[in-house]
Amino acid sequence: MRIKYLFNFLFFFISLQTNGQVRLPRLIRDSMILQRETALNIWGWSSPGEKISIQFNGKKYSVTADGKGKWSRTIPAQKAGGPHTMKITGKNSIVLKNILIGDVWFCSGQSNMVHQMRLHSERYAKEIAEANNPQIRHFFIPTMTDLTGPRTDFPTGFWKSANPNDVLEFSAVAYFFANNIYEKYKIPIGLINASVGGTPIEAWISESGFRSFPNELATIEKLKDTAYVNSTNRAAFVAANTKIVDKGLTSPVKWYETSYMPKGWHSINIPGYWEDQGVRDLNGVVWYRKEIEVPLAMAGKPGKIQMGRIVDADIVYLNGQQVGTTSYQYPQRRYAIPPGLLKAGKNLMVIRVTNQQNKGGFVPDKPYTIIVGSDTIDLKGEWQFKVGEVYQPLNINTAGRPRAIAAQNSPAALYNAMVAPAVPFKVKGFLWYQGEANTGRAREYAQLLPALVNNWRSLWDEKNAPFIWAQLPGFMDRTYLPSESQWAALREAQLQSLQVPNTAMAITIDLGEWNDIHPDNKKDVGVRMALAAKRIAYGDTAVVYSGPIFQSWLIEGNRIVLDFKHTGSGLIANDDEDLRQFAIAGADGKFVWANAIIDGNKVIVWSEEIKDPKFVRYAWADNPEGANLYNKEGLPASPFRTD
Repeated sequence: MRIKYLFNFLFFFISLQTNGQVRLPRLIRDSMILQRETALNIWGWSSPGEKISIQFNGKKYSVTADGKGKWSRTIPAQKAGGPHTMKITGKNSIVLKNILIGDVWFCSGQSNMVHQMRLHSERYAKEIAEANNPQIRHFFIPTMTDLTGPRTDFPTGFWKSANPNDVLEFSAVAYFFANNIYEKYKIPIGLINASVGGTPIEAWISESGFRSFPNELATIEKLKDTAYVNSTNRAAFVAANTKIVDKGLTSPVKWYETSYMPKGWHSINIPGYWEDQGVRDLNGVVWYRKEIEVPLAMAGKPGKIQMGRIVDADIVYLNGQQVGTTSYQYPQRRYAIPPGLLKAGKNLMVIRVTNQQNKGGFVPDKPYTIIVGSDTIDLKGEWQFKVGEVYQPLNINTAGRPRAIAAQNSPAALYNAMVAPAVPFKVKGFLWYQGEANTGRAREYAQLLPALVNNWRSLWDEKNAPFIWAQLPGFMDRTYLPSESQWAALREAQLQSLQVPNTAMAITIDLGEWNDIHPDNKKDVGVRMALAAKRIAYGDTAVVYSGPIFQSWLIEGNRIVLDFKHTGSGLIANDDEDLRQFAIAGADGKFVWANAIIDGNKVIVWSEEIKDPKFVRYAWADNPEGANLYNKEGLPASPFRTD
């Protein structure tokens, strides 16, 4: 009994001592970059009333924790440089090393800001190999949500320097932005990356940022009820798990095993969607198989499978062994082949594809190949397929079926967990690459993007902090007649948001890929955002930082004259051909393709079909291929409409 009592006493004593230790937020740690030329916040937790001292750059500062053990101390602005050491002392001491003073950019958005250098390692192999700059550092925030309110810290996170290993985890857009800024100003650049794929802008705005949005405020209040959220999600889980089972995995011999004898399989081509090849409106599981002839020179060696992009999810088997799996239609598939798996002669490749909605299968215009050293095997062509499972359409027998609450799509939920803990950390400005998840709601976005800008500036107490976003690039099928476009409308909302002072937009209409919402060219996006930063954040008035932006128009007879700003050294057709993607309409709003010529900093638009023109559109499409209006500095014009 005495031993048990003694143990409990010691445990209590140790716990008391541990709880009294000075503790710092994850952002304040070794190798951090602090914002130059502004008063800095250093904060943390300790015992209530504990006296804390901070020694930094030859000065000493003191602070006393409040009744809850929270403390915060402002230290004077610092000049760029380092490395420095910081010592924080209470009942214990913490020494932080290798601190730099420079510029910190908070980078956020959805998947195109998330996308790491490793996902583009083939395109940027040289840049990765040459990455060796400890003056550029990146802090990655893992995906988290909180429906109940703002958090005070991150559970993990480290400042990583740009080197060939760690740069693989950097946001590609953010890295190329930072590299371009550093090359110009030679100032340490810190990147804080809080981004989540597929998320709407509403999830990134704080509750206080929704004062003019009563519906979102009502949703936030409702989702604070954890009992309601838990009961809804439990019911949705039960409903989602009452479906039939994939025959390919429940057969006595599974369809990926080498001993399986195929029966009832049919021909199909890779790449391509099965809906385009005689399989109508199928959501479910489809199996693909093919016998591949491997030459002796490739046998037994390690290699790589490139399977392009698959909609939606896949598992790839080679000779009965799983070599890769991806649960979402992005990114492109790159799977390693272990040594000894490939054999000379016939090899069996089987792919299990799961599709939830829309067309399923293999996206065209992507690489489909096996690579071993310098040898390749083309995987495109005829395969065999068989359906393993068919999902019921959502409108059949689903009336009243509960759906789970997607926290990462809920107002303020990502802000609470992934932004709020960083707010005390001073920054230079913000980089934003998002909008794909809000297409279809452009009118709301035109209000929400300015709301986000003002919300974050207010929270960081930086009323004029530079805020730079990337306009959505071209994506999806090309159209050959003027038509409506949700993506074009969202780009317009991004364009209109430039009315907020000290903001800028990187126009990326030419950097997209029709079949990939994650275009591979991330470098030019980062460089164009850096051009904007040089102007609005660093005051370089000589830099041309934007492509042409429509400003005004004048109707002159059967022609419409368009005026532009950000024309740089002058307007051009970047391919020396006639201007394309201009459309014109009369009062009825029926657009036809138009002729267009450049006249100084103006563009004159007309069509013989429209005698009394009223409206003009440019590059108004999901994917306006061939849009060729640029300035001489090589920056494309933003899509726009006058109607």
